[in-house]
Amino acid sequence: MQCEIDCEKIRIENLIRDAVWSAGADGVVIGVSGGVDSAVALALATGAVSGERVTALFLPSVSTPHGDELDVQELCSRLGVLLTTIPIDGIIDAYRSIDGFEDNPQTIGNLMARTRMALLYYHANLTGRLVTGTSNKTEYLIGYCTKWGDNAADIQPILHLYKKEIYLLAEALQIPRAIISKKPSAGLWPGQSDEDEIGITYPELDSALESLELNGWKADGHLEERVLSMVKKSTHKRVPALNLAGTAPRSL
Repeated sequence: MQCEIDCEKIRIENLIRDAVWSAGADGVVIGVSGGVDSAVALALATGAVSGERVTALFLPSVSTPHGDELDVQELCSRLGVLLTTIPIDGIIDAYRSIDGFEDNPQTIGNLMARTRMALLYYHANLTGRLVTGTSNKTEYLIGYCTKWGDNAADIQPILHLYKKEIYLLAEALQIPRAIISKKPSAGLWPGQSDEDEIGITYPELDSALESLELNGWKADGHLEERVLSMVKKSTHKRVPALNLAGTAPRSL
């Protein structure tokens, strides 16, 4: 198992290194949230191109727990990465001046994700670097991501890994225990939990998705049917936009 993890680490670092070299980029830009996914992606990016060539941005909102900032600071210090913090509340508040603006968790959550991605690309433009994503396979397959928000990037180094595999890599990369043991949350509102919002635990999701893939996306049982429904409804997030040039969203 350790050999497999070490090999995966090398494979991902080579992917990042090759993407940077092929684009003639100076390095990478990555948003760090205090969660395990972005921590793993940051550690892999640092291993690939060195800390000096990684721009780490922490983009908190009013609902971001203070502990996340402390965890991000410790992580970046360990990895030798310079951290820049940019609160996004002022930007989000500007949207509230739009006539008829509906202030609800979904609209605000999507605006926060897309605002963060806009800031990442702004800094990538300034520095000639590539935006590195932090999405994992579990959330990507069920559509637990914001289109043109947290699922937008130039490189997606951990998109092929289920959540359980992210944790294995986190252990191998010696990510701080406070991050590994933290309950996954997008920080959309105080006390928000990913598993509570999805309504299914990550172990259950991983198990169902692996079984569905193995059996040609044919569901066996209520849980798999529920997960398969999520996958189908979010297909549009994983395919090119509908157009008249011959590319259209595909169903499973």
